[in-house]
Amino acid sequence: MLDKYIRQRSVGQAKVTHAVVVIFLEFFAWGLLTTPMLTVLRETFPHHTFLINGLIQGVKGFLSFMSAPLIGALSDIWGRKSFLLLTVFFTCAPIPLMRISPWCFFALMSVSGLFSVTFSVLFAYVADITEEEERSTAYGLISATFAASLVTSPAIGAYVSVKYGDSLVVLLATIIAVLDILFVLLVVPESLPEKMRLSSLGFPISWAQADPFASLRKVGKDSTVLLICVTVFLSYLPEAGQYSSFFLYLGQVINFSSEAIAGFIAMVGILSIGAQTLLLRVLMRKIGNKNTVLLGLGFQLFQLAWYGFGSEPWMMWAAGAIAALSSISFPAVSALVSSCTDRDQQGAVQGMVTGIRGLCNGLGPAMFGFIFFLFNVELLEPNQVTPDTEKKSVIPGPPFLFGACTVVLALLVAVFIPSQHTSEVKTCSTQVTTEPVSFIPEMSSVPVSDEDNEPLLQDSSL
Repeated sequence: MLDKYIRQRSVGQAKVTHAVVVIFLEFFAWGLLTTPMLTVLRETFPHHTFLINGLIQGVKGFLSFMSAPLIGALSDIWGRKSFLLLTVFFTCAPIPLMRISPWCFFALMSVSGLFSVTFSVLFAYVADITEEEERSTAYGLISATFAASLVTSPAIGAYVSVKYGDSLVVLLATIIAVLDILFVLLVVPESLPEKMRLSSLGFPISWAQADPFASLRKVGKDSTVLLICVTVFLSYLPEAGQYSSFFLYLGQVINFSSEAIAGFIAMVGILSIGAQTLLLRVLMRKIGNKNTVLLGLGFQLFQLAWYGFGSEPWMMWAAGAIAALSSISFPAVSALVSSCTDRDQQGAVQGMVTGIRGLCNGLGPAMFGFIFFLFNVELLEPNQVTPDTEKKSVIPGPPFLFGACTVVLALLVAVFIPSQHTSEVKTCSTQVTTEPVSFIPEMSSVPVSDEDNEPLLQDSSL
């Protein structure tokens, strides 16, 4: 009854605009909390602050990795809207607790990783309502919206925090989060028609689909999806670590002021919007999906290497512009994933990719923090330098150089991703049934064994 009520409470037909609004409100709310969260972290955990932060992010990322395939597969059966509401609600649930009870805030933030997979549900939502040739542009628009939400929100949060205190920032973020939840509940329509859901075909979901490692084992049977997933892991691992510490690195090692850091975030965000909308569209038409992924990885490699060797502010600004160009990688990768997956499996496969990114969100910050520790670079709050750190001579940005090495590996893997889809690749999302179904593609005529032809993320009992 509740699921039926949620589906009925909507306005109009499903559009990409609905996904754009949802993602903007969610990340704008969290962007406002950038400065207050650092303050609450230092107040709650005065010793080993960033070690605790890494543990929190690690637990959240691991839980996201564990839950994403299940949530994606369930949305293939019961529709996107209910699970979109679930993910948005639990992702935003910790926000009001930040000033009320910091311990509860960080505990709930860690546990919220179970549902922090909004991107996977939204990408499946977009795949339901777009044609394949339109999908990369739509994914780029969503990724650009994510960047747009972070253009001004950290600076606004920092300004309000200085003028009026952290409590008002938390209140503003809470109001925006509530608006996001209400928007999903009252405005966002369902994107997956009843006849397209696996439940309408009589396919039950098994607990095997809740096991992300089982999902990864099945991905190994499809070489294309396996290569894409390895590429995502190797490229997003340093990106996740970079997000966890880069702004502190700018303040302490490169001596950026708070105003310069806010300006840097705005510049990268604005350039990312242009890259993920206009540039991505042109590249997809001119050089194709795979080459766009390779170009984005090349930009990421250049950016990380420049961060690692750079020691002057102008170098960081230039590398930041390259970082914005590298943001084309993920929407292009998402389009690659969707192109070898049928509509009734979009949620499961996108959920798996988001789960890998969730795992990187846990491993990346821990990796960067450990490398900073090895090279005696302590992450303090911006513009705070201890006498010990002034005396130490370290290699500028060693974690970024390590990240550049992992991106080199990602490039080597991505080179082997096929440019064209073959029948072997397409079986990654083909349903095996004893009765033919009109809208499910037929199996290849090439004789293969049942084991080699096992569909991606499909219950083995089918």
